[in-house]
Amino acid sequence: MQQHLHHEHHQPQDRPTPIAVIGPTASGKSALGIALAKHLDGEIVNVDSMQLYRGMDIGTAKLSLEEREGIAHHQLDVWNIDQQASVARYQQDAIQDVEAIQQRGKVPILVGGSMLYVQSLIDDWRFPPTDPAVRAKYEARLQQVGIAQLHRELAALDPQAASIIEDQDPRRTVRALEVIELTGQPFQASQPPKDAPARWGTTLIGLATTAAWLNPRIEQRTAMMFERGFVEEVEELLELGLRADSTAGRAIGYAQILAAKSGELAWSEVQNRTVTGTRKYVRRQRSWFRKDPRVQWIDASGDTLDQALELLQ
Repeated sequence: MQQHLHHEHHQPQDRPTPIAVIGPTASGKSALGIALAKHLDGEIVNVDSMQLYRGMDIGTAKLSLEEREGIAHHQLDVWNIDQQASVARYQQDAIQDVEAIQQRGKVPILVGGSMLYVQSLIDDWRFPPTDPAVRAKYEARLQQVGIAQLHRELAALDPQAASIIEDQDPRRTVRALEVIELTGQPFQASQPPKDAPARWGTTLIGLATTAAWLNPRIEQRTAMMFERGFVEEVEELLELGLRADSTAGRAIGYAQILAAKSGELAWSEVQNRTVTGTRKYVRRQRSWFRKDPRVQWIDASGDTLDQALELLQ
C-alpha cells in the first residue's frame, strides 16, 4: 500500500510557485516550458508518462540535450523499458523533485499531457488499495471474455471510469474493477475533486488548440519521427526487453510498430494508425483538461510565452 505524506497546500511565502504547462500532444508544451524556464529561472519536471522511459526518445518527442538549452530536467529517463508504469511511484518522486527545486529558489515548471500524472502531481491523490486475489479474479475474467467485453462490464458498473480508460487497455480496466470491488465506490471516487486548490498553489496553463491547427502538426510530427528512425528505436528497445503487452509497448506509435513487426498490421498502415491513435488520444486529453476549472487557457497557435507571462503577472 502506498504510504502518503500529507502535503499542505499553502506554501511558505518565499518558495516559488510552480507553473504547469498542459494540453494535448503536439500543442507546443515543451517549447513553452523551455521558454518559461529561461525567462523565470526555472527547472522542468516532466509529466509525460512515456518520457519517463529510458530509450523512448523519438516516438515521445523527447527534447535532446541540445534542445533542453541547459535547463535542468527531472523525471526524464528514470524507468527501464520493462518496468510497469506506476503513477503512485511517479507522484512520490516528482513531489520530491518539485520541492527540491523550490528549495533552490528556482521555479518548478511541470510540463506534460499525461492526464493521470498531471493530476497525481497537482492534486492530493491517495492511491486506492490493491489485493492480488481480487486482481487475479479480474485477470482470469479478462482471459475468459477478452478486453472489449471486460471494458463493457466496467462501463456498466462505472461509466465515468470507462470513459477515461481506453477500451483496449487491459491493465487499467482490471485495476479499475479491482478498486471498485475493494472500496465499494466508483473508481473516480478515489480521485480528488478538481476544484480543490492545486498542490503548492500551482498555476495551470493550458494550450488551447483547434483541430484545424493541431491535426497538420500531428501529421508532420509523426512523419518526422519515422524519418528520424522511430522503427530503429523500437528495434533497439526490443533487445532491451520492450514487449507489446507492457506499459511502454502500448504507447502510441510503439504499439503500431510492434504490431507491424509481428505481422498483425501492414507496414503501409503504421504511420496512419499512429496519427489516428494520436488524434483519438488528443480528444481524450482535451476533454479531460477542459473539465478542470483551474486551468487558464492560452492560444497554442499564438505567441505562447507572451500570453503565459501575461497570465502570471
